[in-house]
Amino acid sequence: MPAKFELIAPCFFGCESTANFELRRIGAEDIRVSDGRLTFRGGADMIAAANLNLRTVERVMLLLNTYTATTFDELFDGIYSIHWEELLPADAAFPVTGSSLNSQLSSVPACQSIIKKAVVKRLMQGHRTTSLPETGAEYKIRFMLRKNVCEIMLDTTGDGLHKRGYRRNSMEAPIRETLAATIADLGRVRRDSLVEDPFCGSGTLLIEAAQKAMNIAPGLKRRFAAERYSFVPAAIWAEQRQKALADSKLEVGFEAFGYDIDPAAVALANANAKLAGVEKRCHFEVADVADFAAKSEAIVLTNPPYGERMSTIEGAAKLARTLGQQMEAHPCAGVYAITADMDFEHHYGKRANKRRKMYNGMIPCQLYMYYNAPKFEDRPAKPMPKSGFDGKRTRPGHTGRFEKK
Repeated sequence: MPAKFELIAPCFFGCESTANFELRRIGAEDIRVSDGRLTFRGGADMIAAANLNLRTVERVMLLLNTYTATTFDELFDGIYSIHWEELLPADAAFPVTGSSLNSQLSSVPACQSIIKKAVVKRLMQGHRTTSLPETGAEYKIRFMLRKNVCEIMLDTTGDGLHKRGYRRNSMEAPIRETLAATIADLGRVRRDSLVEDPFCGSGTLLIEAAQKAMNIAPGLKRRFAAERYSFVPAAIWAEQRQKALADSKLEVGFEAFGYDIDPAAVALANANAKLAGVEKRCHFEVADVADFAAKSEAIVLTNPPYGERMSTIEGAAKLARTLGQQMEAHPCAGVYAITADMDFEHHYGKRANKRRKMYNGMIPCQLYMYYNAPKFEDRPAKPMPKSGFDGKRTRPGHTGRFEKK
């Protein structure tokens, strides 16, 4: 068993820089950043710390082998070379899932079967047994084939890290908690910030901002797959949970106010805030965006309705226009609006200081950032391209799909 593990943390496109900062904060080593994922090193304590503390990644996986596989024999040999007996007990359940892209081994079911056979053979030899009942703890094996290069990983997370445990219910198409946490970071939410959201939905943006400001570890209210893994002792999990609790800063000046025209959404947002332990910091009320008057010191984080949340593009455009008019009348410290509407700047009535390409699930979006820029940064973002994502407009008449908070 190695003293340090190679770990992979996939994230949504656009969240990498924030995730990198989070990894540095918890002491991860040898961090490497690429589109949609970060690779790093750490001991068993890092497996626990990463799962408990990372706000902006989707899961944490243990990388076991990377090798070229163009035939099933090569695929088998690469799996068999891993010391599975040091990781999995003889009674472990070990389902295999994965994907293949631009590779000669294109059949995922066939790859799953070969990988399963190789693990079985290695475990039988390593544990000196002729049967593997698979009645014990589940160890999820994942593989990824890209251009004939195979990565074999062990999932340490289980349910995705966006499942914090506080959002038992949500409105239609919710924004991912991990994406909301990234937006709070890009909006420079601090311990004493005042944050507002005129389209709060079920409250995710403000709840994530509050937990960030109070340094509440996002994984404290849930369990992880690796808590059942024999090579990550229970004492390590207990130690890391205690550390995360001790690092919480509950007595801060942070406050958040969310508004929505739907009373059911407001009731749900208040319930979610209570489950998240931030109900004293987050306040939600029924109100129309036409009446929204941001406080001058406020940071506005919002996900204006679009796609599934609106019956027509015209309706979404009208709301964006109203928001722009209200922000013009009541300027504040900054506005950070994420939407799949690639004509948002036109509807809002002002070009953003900056934009960032992001994904909410599989949906391409842009985060439009408005703030009082210093002199060296006072030029607004360049005009949006006429077509395509990378600023991409949706095709005429296409409403798209968008997840709600």
